[in-house]
Amino acid sequence: MTSTPNDATTRASSMTNPADALVRTKILLLGLRRSGKTSIQQVLFNNLPPKECFYLDATMRIVKHAYDTIIPLEIWDCPGNTTVESLGAPLSQFATLIFVIDIRDLYNQPIAKLVEFIIAAYHDNPNINLEVFVHKAERLHEDDKFENFRQINERVTDRLMDESQEYEQLQLNFHLTSIHDHSLHEAFSRVLHKLIDSLPYLEDLLNVFCANSQSPKAFLFDARSRLYVATDLSPVDSATHNLCCDNLAMLNSFGALYKSVSASPARRRFPSTATPPPSVVSTTPATPVSHSSDIDSEKQSDDSHSTPHSPLPSPHPDPPKSKSPSPSDPSPNQARKLPRERFYPSAATSLHPATPGTTLTCHMITPELVLLALLPTPVFEGKRGLIDYNVVFFREGVQEICSVEREARMGV
Repeated sequence: MTSTPNDATTRASSMTNPADALVRTKILLLGLRRSGKTSIQQVLFNNLPPKECFYLDATMRIVKHAYDTIIPLEIWDCPGNTTVESLGAPLSQFATLIFVIDIRDLYNQPIAKLVEFIIAAYHDNPNINLEVFVHKAERLHEDDKFENFRQINERVTDRLMDESQEYEQLQLNFHLTSIHDHSLHEAFSRVLHKLIDSLPYLEDLLNVFCANSQSPKAFLFDARSRLYVATDLSPVDSATHNLCCDNLAMLNSFGALYKSVSASPARRRFPSTATPPPSVVSTTPATPVSHSSDIDSEKQSDDSHSTPHSPLPSPHPDPPKSKSPSPSDPSPNQARKLPRERFYPSAATSLHPATPGTTLTCHMITPELVLLALLPTPVFEGKRGLIDYNVVFFREGVQEICSVEREARMGV
């Protein structure tokens, strides 16, 4: 019985917290010792500076990392001596298998281990996504880098063909990556695209936004990891992608310094509580504050001895009529529990000061996702209202997709 990637996602168990019933998509991260598996996970999802990866300890046991983006992920960081038998879970539970190879390691040991997992995964789940990261590319010159990348690709293919001819149709995807540039973000983004069932709908929303806003290129980024989860149908230029990643990193660095003053609790006004009805004993109404002259005040004091200000209370006064609360009127406790309005910040950066110029805009869509779009500067300055309207339309569509995705994974 064959299984599909959706089946692998559905069978993926929840995280270590038993109360978390959210079904997560599992990614298996494999490779030999010191190949760069943990550094990939730490740089992408924990914002670890690449220069500090040298001090990371070797992974001694399987570590499961949860990460929430457009879809909830569970990444298994495995030690170098992990085998199919010692994994502790069937490969059919994983939607993607990523094998990391050091670009300088051309020996048979990593290739033999990769082929072993590929064959086992093919029999358990033929539709599993097989990705190979040829890592640490920054350590070689350009010519040597591409030559080693080609040799690793050929050796893996030849080894699979030696095992059986049926593996000829396997879809193996090789990526040249490094933690010191944006090649890792671009490669992992392409891996993530294959796991998002709602990717066509996100791309359609981006295409509509680009057409209505005259934008040549737009990305939907995960703000924390700087992985783009979707883009429009125009080709992805590496220079544009790197520019968006750098801009998003800058905004993340300074984002903690800014907040919405209007949405802060100190500036929010709640309805005042209803004043209690006047007591029966209190018959004299409250005297308003008077700003009249001294002569008027003396005259009022003389008149107060002769003429009463209010009638005397009756022996059997009627009980005060209290206003029955309306179902639509919120109680004081309910008023204090009103949901806080979400603040959607935005930013814009001019890339080319020369006429006509290009502006890079950034708009928050959800707490995890941001929209980065290139716009002609005259369009951005002259049609700001139209751009904001298109962003609101795009935001509502993405939020609805995320809501449906979460409900499906929660089993609602």
